[in-house]
Amino acid sequence: MLRDLYEDLHRHPELSGEEHRTATLVSRGLRDLGMQVHEGIGGTGVVGVLVNGTGPTVLLRADMDALPVTEDTGLPYASTVPGVMHACGHDLHVTCLLGAAGELTSSRQAWSGTLVVLFQPAEETVSGAAGMVADGLFDKVPVPDVVLGQHVAPLPIGVIGLRPGPAFAASDCARITLYGRGGHGSRPEATVDPVVMAAAVVMRLQGIVAREIAGMQTAVVTVGAVQAGTKANIIPDTADLLVNVRSYDAGVRTHILSAIERIVAAEALASGAPREPHVEWYESAPAVVNDEVACDRTRSALGTVALVVDPGTVTGSEDVGILAAAAGAPLVYWLLGGADPGRFEAASTVADIAKVVGSLPSNHSPEYAPLPEPTLQNGVAALVVAARAWLASPPQRS
Repeated sequence: MLRDLYEDLHRHPELSGEEHRTATLVSRGLRDLGMQVHEGIGGTGVVGVLVNGTGPTVLLRADMDALPVTEDTGLPYASTVPGVMHACGHDLHVTCLLGAAGELTSSRQAWSGTLVVLFQPAEETVSGAAGMVADGLFDKVPVPDVVLGQHVAPLPIGVIGLRPGPAFAASDCARITLYGRGGHGSRPEATVDPVVMAAAVVMRLQGIVAREIAGMQTAVVTVGAVQAGTKANIIPDTADLLVNVRSYDAGVRTHILSAIERIVAAEALASGAPREPHVEWYESAPAVVNDEVACDRTRSALGTVALVVDPGTVTGSEDVGILAAAAGAPLVYWLLGGADPGRFEAASTVADIAKVVGSLPSNHSPEYAPLPEPTLQNGVAALVVAARAWLASPPQRS
């Protein structure tokens, strides 16, 4: 049954903020389990609550949205929505959480406390968690004592990656508009060329990490798009850049964002721009920081169903930490292996495994496709044992 649900979700992906069909399926599934259901939180967010006696409140989280990617997996259950694909595995996350909710509700005699299962929209735009919090999430559902979750990754099936402390990078995107003065390409002296200005900005931005961030720190500054002009012999009025920043340390993050604005302003001034550039920050999320004490407690439980390893810091980003911060609760967020273990048979060292991982289609690739079996069962088991590590034992009857 879980496999059927997973394939159905994969066939019908929905973009960030548009997860209406998925939310309907989730709500129906939670009601069938007898859970109290809250819908429409932060748009399409759905939360199920089961109060089962006294004890801690545990929140399990999954994200629901897909990506604007054209699928190229060749799967018989490939996306039927043109240009949209579950290229990050959120369909598997939803399926695993519904499966875990089913197992925990059916075994409620074995634990005591409150279970909260949260299905979040718009993770890919790192706006869904903040949207649910702003919509009064914790006024509507119990505030958790711990937030738990997982993300499928091209690690071998049977392996879980868990790193205490900074685990996933913060992400910040900037949309930068540089203003010049357009004119004929044959008379550059009568213009202020925003293309040259943009080229200078791109090169200077690469110096932030190389020359302003200490060697023991980690950060990435990427210029993902440069857009300007319409014709070879026309100097345009404006140039637009899209920039993405990944960082782990809050101080480093602040320094880089400030440095970008400083460099953009300085290059515009140096070029004699007729007006100041515009920098718009969007799609921002803090680093995912796993609580070290909570990780120790959860790792022992996860170790009963998988091999738990430290994968190192992940330069990808997630907004799950916003939920934990809003609740004032510790966070434990891990990677769930979903890659064919047969691909790793010749790997005998950590370096060998890393090389194989690097050769496989990664999350966000049009070819990304975790093996459903036994990844689904492993994902359900991981969520269940992690939740049980925090929920109380039922009172003993005399």
